[in-house]
Amino acid sequence: MIALKIYRLLPKPVRRRLIDLLPANRRISMVQALVKTGGGDTVRAPGSLVSVTDGGVRQQAEVVIAATPLQMWHRNLTAVTTALESAGVDYHCLRNDNPLRSSVAVLADQRAAVQRLLRTAPALSGAQTRAVELPPARHDAKAVPAEILQVWFSVTDPRATAVLGAAFACEIEFWTRHGDVVRAPRHNPVVDEAPAEAAPVRVAAALISHFVPEADERAYRTRRDLAVRSPDRVGFPIDAVYTWVDGADPEWLRRKMAALGTPDGPLHAIAANTSRYHNRDELRFSMRSLYSYAPWVRRIFLVTDSQLPSWLDPDHPLVTVVPHRELFADLGGVSSFNSHAIESRLHRIDGLAEQFLYLNDDVFLGRPLLPTHFFHANGVAKFFPSPAQFALGDPLPTDAPVNAAGKNNRRHIQRKFGVTITQKMKHTPFALRRSIMQHIEEVLPEEVAKTAGHRFRHHGDLSIPSSLHQYWAYLTGQAVPAEIDYEYADLGHPSTPARLAELLRRRDRDVFCLNDTDSDPATLATQEQMLADFLPRYLPFPAPFELPADQVAARRGRGASALWRESGGERRRIQQPAPGTTVILEIPPTARRATWPPQTRRGK
Repeated sequence: MIALKIYRLLPKPVRRRLIDLLPANRRISMVQALVKTGGGDTVRAPGSLVSVTDGGVRQQAEVVIAATPLQMWHRNLTAVTTALESAGVDYHCLRNDNPLRSSVAVLADQRAAVQRLLRTAPALSGAQTRAVELPPARHDAKAVPAEILQVWFSVTDPRATAVLGAAFACEIEFWTRHGDVVRAPRHNPVVDEAPAEAAPVRVAAALISHFVPEADERAYRTRRDLAVRSPDRVGFPIDAVYTWVDGADPEWLRRKMAALGTPDGPLHAIAANTSRYHNRDELRFSMRSLYSYAPWVRRIFLVTDSQLPSWLDPDHPLVTVVPHRELFADLGGVSSFNSHAIESRLHRIDGLAEQFLYLNDDVFLGRPLLPTHFFHANGVAKFFPSPAQFALGDPLPTDAPVNAAGKNNRRHIQRKFGVTITQKMKHTPFALRRSIMQHIEEVLPEEVAKTAGHRFRHHGDLSIPSSLHQYWAYLTGQAVPAEIDYEYADLGHPSTPARLAELLRRRDRDVFCLNDTDSDPATLATQEQMLADFLPRYLPFPAPFELPADQVAARRGRGASALWRESGGERRRIQQPAPGTTVILEIPPTARRATWPPQTRRGK
């Protein structure tokens, strides 16, 4: 870490000059050796305790095989409410201003009883606790400062690289009684003062935190007058769509070579380059990040050319693999090697929600996010403009395909709305509306059809979900520009190892993208090593749709097309549940602990 600090302190021009002195084929590896991504290599047994840093404080954390922020939110709240109920202490749950934490209100005259429980209650054995002083209420500057008690369990992975702890604490706050009313010691999103007497009810966890999905079946005790649905609650389903390819698959390579023999026209140098199709297992960790940090996603659709990742359980109900032949059925069910073409068909996915996120496999969520990071509660989408621009002028065969597509998008926006667009979008999850993509196809049928028909990237393509949709939706009042904490790293750049080390240490980005546009093939092995070091440390907890390690190892030698065929993929697509079918999703047995009831998710 000292080397990293020294490297970071150097002015950027000096850093670049030092890097330029290294042999070109060793620049990334040398910087990577200088600034290791951090975290130990010692593997600890599940159930053991290890010293970690959580919120800047050293403390003990329990080693677990799998965990998510939502599971820890439930675990902390359940432990506190169980302890209070066992001691006969009256309480009610309510929304916290921080949706990643829960709140439990207790009358102030029960403070001593609560403090005893924190020391003695079996349900809280092993929990971390601390008192946090609150500032006086604004309307009463003479008031004595109040305090809340934070309670949480800390867990970490076997290499202690990720900690889930204080960020998801349950906060006990002490309400005071004043005649016929009770008053909260701090602001909350519902009410600061309420009648002293109120009927107790149990409400869905989703009404207590906007981080909790609508399908969550857990319920908690509160007051009837607090059992309200707020207008800023996202109540509609949100799905996610990925596009993925394994460029090393022998059967896919034969399909690609056959398609190259009948091109749509002259190909740009990067329209079919190897790095565009290279698979480094990014999809596995991107989907992990989505499962962990966006539990409100209803269903994940994975669009592939009849390929299956070796680690993916094709029978898991949270994930549906959609083959190209389904999206391109009207064009003969051909394989497509053009991301623009594949993206132009996403709205045709059977059962896809109106609101959905579209992600490339090199995009990752960096920390827990709310649905409102991407959609307003009224359904309006958000988009994130980039300072990067595509040049003015008409698209040319010599333009990079992404720039040519941006110019084509601009031409249609000019014709339809009379404005000129120049900005690209950041490489984040794209918040999309299915109906808008359908409308674009209805208004521009010939252009969309041509894009879908180009089997490789073409200077006549549209880039619908990564630019055209956003501006079209904005200019029709269905999307608004927004901000997101974002990091972009080019895997081929020598500074990337240092940036990844900093990202792992801080974990302060909503989203990050690890992109590879046109790398030197000689550096691919170094890049793979860099990602293999970084991603399992940043996202160490497997998702329930991942197969066990021994099964993955046995499947590694099989091609992705062969795995799809052997899994009965085409037959499974025919037998998919109809849209609206209820599906129960369970945490795998390896993630369960006796003191930690697993969350049950139910898809819509």
